[in-house]
Amino acid sequence: MMKHASLVTVRWALLLSSVVSATLTTQSSNSTYYNPILPGWHSDPSCTQVNGTFFCATSTFISFPGIPIYASKDLINWKLISHAWNRESQLPGVSWNTTGQQDGMYAPTLRYHDGQFYVICEYLGLPDGIIGVVFKSEDPFSDEAWSDPVIFHTEKIDPDLFWDDSKLYVATQSVILQELNLETGELSQPPISLWNGTGGVWPEGPHLYKKDGWYYLMIAEGGTEMDHSITIARSRQLTGPYEPYEGNPILTNRGTDEYFQTVGHGDLFQDPDGNWWGMCLATRSGPDFEVYPMGREAVLFPVTWDEGQWPVLQPVRGEMSGWALPPPSREVPGDGPFNSDPDAYDFEEGTAIPRNLVHWRVPRESAFSVTAQGLRVVPSRNNLTGTPLSETTPELSGQRGLSFIGRRQTDTLFTFSVDLTFSPQHVGQEAGVTVFLTQVNHIDLGVVLLAANSTSTCPSRRKREAAKTQLALRFRAEGTGVPPVPKTVVVPADWLDGPIRLQIEATNATHYNLAAMSATDPDSSILIGTASAGLVSGGNGSFVGSLVGAYATCNGAGAGVDCPEGGNAYFNRWRYSGEGQYISTTKVI
Repeated sequence: MMKHASLVTVRWALLLSSVVSATLTTQSSNSTYYNPILPGWHSDPSCTQVNGTFFCATSTFISFPGIPIYASKDLINWKLISHAWNRESQLPGVSWNTTGQQDGMYAPTLRYHDGQFYVICEYLGLPDGIIGVVFKSEDPFSDEAWSDPVIFHTEKIDPDLFWDDSKLYVATQSVILQELNLETGELSQPPISLWNGTGGVWPEGPHLYKKDGWYYLMIAEGGTEMDHSITIARSRQLTGPYEPYEGNPILTNRGTDEYFQTVGHGDLFQDPDGNWWGMCLATRSGPDFEVYPMGREAVLFPVTWDEGQWPVLQPVRGEMSGWALPPPSREVPGDGPFNSDPDAYDFEEGTAIPRNLVHWRVPRESAFSVTAQGLRVVPSRNNLTGTPLSETTPELSGQRGLSFIGRRQTDTLFTFSVDLTFSPQHVGQEAGVTVFLTQVNHIDLGVVLLAANSTSTCPSRRKREAAKTQLALRFRAEGTGVPPVPKTVVVPADWLDGPIRLQIEATNATHYNLAAMSATDPDSSILIGTASAGLVSGGNGSFVGSLVGAYATCNGAGAGVDCPEGGNAYFNRWRYSGEGQYISTTKVI
């Protein structure tokens, strides 16, 4: 930890400077803050402000629970207060019928109307096509308050909700407009074509705003990678015709050498003083677009929108200056963590699984539980890769839920560790930690029971029948680019009577170190492997971002979805600590 001491000091000094700046600017015209405002995988943000509290929702694809709702009083400190999709009964069987790694919940829009919060989203990847969903809640701070969804059927993605003259409309990709019946889910036909953008591919992510007698239509264009942008048009009538702004795009970093790339897919909202702000996605990759393990993150920008004029969006950078921020505050209801806070979870019996821990698809019932021994993870037959997209072995595809639980990587530099208690009874049973992007992009360090080879000097020989097995630490990875060579190290004999601590550390922006040690003797640490963060950047996970967490598997043994008995893993002392955030290629806070 000492090697990060100066870095951490600088980081906290800069954060304190930001808070002081925000405080002082309540009496002045400008404030300074740092992007990403929601670090870690938070793509396609949509936001609103209600009675002085800001609320945002983001895409989650096949991770579960899905569609996180964040709340903030000051636009800087964001608390995870609920998930709109938080129980299997809201969409029975949907998750388990999804094969793709980047299917699932795409691009929500969050709105408030007549005392209710609404989240509209679309779920992709089902055999019968796309389904649209609208969740409602009078209390966004509660999972249970989010309704079962109203379901509608559409062929276009990225829905927006817009009320006008007591009617509710949905705008989707391309861009088309339809009236929505919230009782039946029926969409009016035929769709009305509003505007197809300025010529960039994939005109999508529409949001409608009514201001000063104009209807403004803001969209994303260019695809969600290096050509991404935000463009805008307006009309005196909701149904058009729409006149594009001659200065389009109004926001983009394409064709630049900026650290923040892929800027686009945004939403606009006002603070209590009437100032306009925007949130959109961006990727901290620089123009090389090769190493960006956190994927698409949420960034904040000030907006100047004078009466009758086009909005002016400030370009996205790591260090921003704009309107006076609301006074610093962490007085936000709810029992979830703030996104930028560290994890310190001991999984005491009777406590709930922390809100910021998620799964890859809806997990099997009872696969995760908090017990007297810690967080119990019942292994899945499929390991973290399994047989994704398989039609012949769906029980190994991960569709019935991986035995994986993780949190977003929210810092460029961090340390994550957890203590594992594990007594496998059959060869192939394994539990460990991982940097996980998708089932074909992950970096793992596991404790696994292996068959001993003829030359083994297995230190656990006296404890295992005829020395036929050995407990080992196994490092392996797969993903975008060339993975490192797998490595296996026999667990030292003096570690066998207690928990083993497994650790993932990012000491720079490009690589992870994976190490193991006796939980009672941290000085016994062994560096098992090092892997490039490029393995978990893009590729089959270009829409998502890395999670760090824990898993258990029997690596295909057993039958159906059940492993042989004896492979349950128990995790304690879950710790995640951010130690540095790159806001440019050279500056860390």
